[in-house]
Formats: sequence, C-alpha cells, structure tokens
Amino acid sequence: MQVVDAHVHIFPEEIVRHRDRFTARDRWFEELYASERARLATAEDLVESMDGAGIDISIACGFPWRDEGLCRFHNDYLRASAQSHPDRIAWLAIVSPRAAEAAYDAGVALAAGASGLGELNADAQGFDLQNPAELTDIVSVCVERDRPIMLHVSEPVGHSYPGKGESTPARLLSTLEAFPALRIVAAHWGGGLPFYELMPEVKAATANLAYDSAASTYLYDHSVFETVIDLVGVNRVLFATDFPVLKQAPLLNKVRARPGISASALSAVLGENAKRIYGLEEAIA
Repeated sequence: MQVVDAHVHIFPEEIVRHRDRFTARDRWFEELYASERARLATAEDLVESMDGAGIDISIACGFPWRDEGLCRFHNDYLRASAQSHPDRIAWLAIVSPRAAEAAYDAGVALAAGASGLGELNADAQGFDLQNPAELTDIVSVCVERDRPIMLHVSEPVGHSYPGKGESTPARLLSTLEAFPALRIVAAHWGGGLPFYELMPEVKAATANLAYDSAASTYLYDHSVFETVIDLVGVNRVLFATDFPVLKQAPLLNKVRARPGISASALSAVLGENAKRIYGLEEAIA
C-alpha cells in the first residue's frame, strides 16, 4: 500500500533564508511566518521527513500569495522539485484568482504537470467564495482539464489561530453550488462541513467534494477520521498533515492505530483516494 500525504508545503531556499523579505511583501505570509518559530521546509526537508515516516508520495503546495509574480516564482520551484523527485513529489499550482492572468497561469501549470490548483485561500488572496464571478475563469480551466482545486476552509467556531480566516463552510457551499462540475478538496476537514452533510441539501451540493485531514492535531480529536468516514463515505477522505505544520510520522501512526478504521478503509484514506482524485499515476509518471 502506497501512503500519500495529500497536503504539505515546501518553499524555495530563498524564502527559507530570507523570510523577512517576503513578510514585507505579503500580509498573510507575515501573519503566519513572521516568527522564526514557524518552520519553513524545502523539498529536501520534505523528502527526509517522508523517508523517516514511511510516506511514499507527498502532494506539495506553495503559499497562497496575492501577488501573481510570487505565485509564478513558487510554481517554478514546485515544478522543479517534482522533477528532481519524480517518484516522491507531486505538486499543486498556486494562482491568485483575481490576478489578470490567473487562468492563463493555471493552464500553463497544469500543462506542466501540476495535479491541480491549491491551496487557494480567500482571506489571504482577497477573493470571495460567495462571488462566483471571481473564480469562473480558473474553474473553467480546471473543469476542462479535469483537475481539482484545493481550498483552505476554516471553522466558524472554536479557538483562534494564525491563518484561520473566515473561509467557513457556508462560504464554501456557495462555491460548490455555483460550480457543480468542479472537483474540490476542502482542506482542514472543510471547517466542519462533513457534519452538515446530514442535511439533504448540503449532501446534494457536496457530490464532487473531498476532505483532507491537514492540521488535524491542532483542530480535532483524532476520532474525526472515523466520524467523517461514517458521515461522508470512505472514498472522500484524504490523509494529509500540512507538513511542516505537523510532523508526518506522528499523525500517520495515530491514524494507523485508530481502532475504528478497517484495513480497506485505511488503504483508501492513506493513499488510494489521493491517487484517484489528483490523478497521481499520470502526474508521477
């Protein structure tokens, strides 16, 4: 069984060494990474972590920059990292949806091997999940190429933390309803949206939606894995750590130890679902 971490972040060496230059250029990056305690990882750091954790493939994201030039800079690094580690790293391209050439950049990245777009963040990038017109162009590119978009989603209740924002389930539902043909992966358990799928109208809107478990340890009790599997089905849950926010090995070990997850369900959550949703056989090849 191949293990896939469906949501990690890596950064070019220039950003890692000179983060102050980039905190000055992006308010959201400053909120998350002004402190040296907030770790930034390179592709080499990721592969080392994967080797130690027993993870076969990671799907790497950059950062939700608002500036399209920074998006392109980061995409170049992600593409090069995947080329340097062709059997270990897949990548998602970052675009700023309100930028003039967002759709063009999305098409270029997908043609260059990106497995989708993400992690897009409405709070960081200044777009509105409840205004479909701001997303129409990039959605059209993804639907045409049958690639998903991974979106940052946060909880409407609970504790505050850097980068939480206000991209809540209600706002995500607006996007789902506007673009029923688009495949979406909702990061961070969709801000709790799985629990609303017990409502028939919500269930109907989420047919093309999957959930990843990024940052679980900071958000939920680990029984969230069994609970969401029971609520939405095993085929819509992706194992993800949000590395380097979380270390990969501890979360993987905790998921494997969950008593309520069958062997077949574990195989789906830990790898098969991500490979299918992101088309990893094609991307890694």
